[in-house]
Amino acid sequence: MNFLSHFYFDRDTTNCYHVLGTVLPDLLKNADKNIILHPEKLHHTDNEINSIIEGWKKHLDVDRYFHSSDFFTTRSHELKKLLLPALQGSPVKPFFLGHIALELIIDNLLLTTGKISVAGFYDHLSGCRDEKIEAFLKFAGLEDTAVFFKFYEGFKKSQYLHTYAETHQIAYALKRICMRIWKNPFTPEQEVLMDEILSNYREEMLNDFMLIFNEIGVKLTSV
Repeated sequence: MNFLSHFYFDRDTTNCYHVLGTVLPDLLKNADKNIILHPEKLHHTDNEINSIIEGWKKHLDVDRYFHSSDFFTTRSHELKKLLLPALQGSPVKPFFLGHIALELIIDNLLLTTGKISVAGFYDHLSGCRDEKIEAFLKFAGLEDTAVFFKFYEGFKKSQYLHTYAETHQIAYALKRICMRIWKNPFTPEQEVLMDEILSNYREEMLNDFMLIFNEIGVKLTSV
């Protein structure tokens, strides 16, 4: 799941460090794909650092439940097939595109149906002190934190997740993600076709997308 989908499960918490922990694995991956940390089995004497660890563990649980669900298998496969005409001559792998497109559509639906607030998400991040984050990262084994903080400050400043509320930005966001792996993933014509496909599929998902959140929510409470 993407940033905002992870936030959904803790949208009512007052603990900013826990919220940060729920998205930190993806923030680190975006900052540098070579950063690999496994703090989920660690325990710290500082409560705020432990809150980050607990959030991190919840991130892993949510992703595991999501990726093993029938919802993910069915929906990502449908999107993959629908997007194939837009991938003729593109280096992008169809499964990758279907997977990421589904997560972006879900984030868009959470925003456009008023299930979460992007401003609330960024408020939580702003409430976390950098020295606590750095202490967590070093405790988890990352000695050089400069690359992460450079990305993280830009992420907070740009607040680009607000654009996820615009349905026609889904295809653009998908392109930007693909550009991290492939230099020129799509032609302008392919982008137009993707936008049409994704907008139509979003409408088809509108009435039942919350089923996956309900399903995961039940599993989280039974752990």
